[in-house]
Amino acid sequence: VQLQASGGGSVQAGGSLRLSCAASGRTLSSYTMGWFRQAPGKEREFVAAISWRGGSTYYADSVKGRFTISRDNAKNTVYLQMNSLKPEDTAVYYCAAYGSGRYYSPAGYDYWGQGTLVTVSS
Repeated sequence: VQLQASGGGSVQAGGSLRLSCAASGRTLSSYTMGWFRQAPGKEREFVAAISWRGGSTYYADSVKGRFTISRDNAKNTVYLQMNSLKPEDTAVYYCAAYGSGRYYSPAGYDYWGQGTLVTVSS
């Protein structure tokens, strides 16, 4: 499955962005999907995940209450709505399709998009 992330950009603190992750080559509906991010000089970290039907969602503590992950299987797309953005949210954001193992670990994901840059200024 090929994943294409989009929607990144530059915003001021307190602003909002919505990221999209579109799939091709295979339907996303059978995959748990996740969003990760990687800031310069830091390891890739878990942001959010959503089960294949969308009934279960998981968030990192740092984004809980501000970010919302959702999916539209009919459109083969997963979203990450980001509100109340902070400068520390600045990173390249990646979407990924889960394989096995810990859902909050990058090692648990088999397919990755190319990333989209989010920059939050104070």
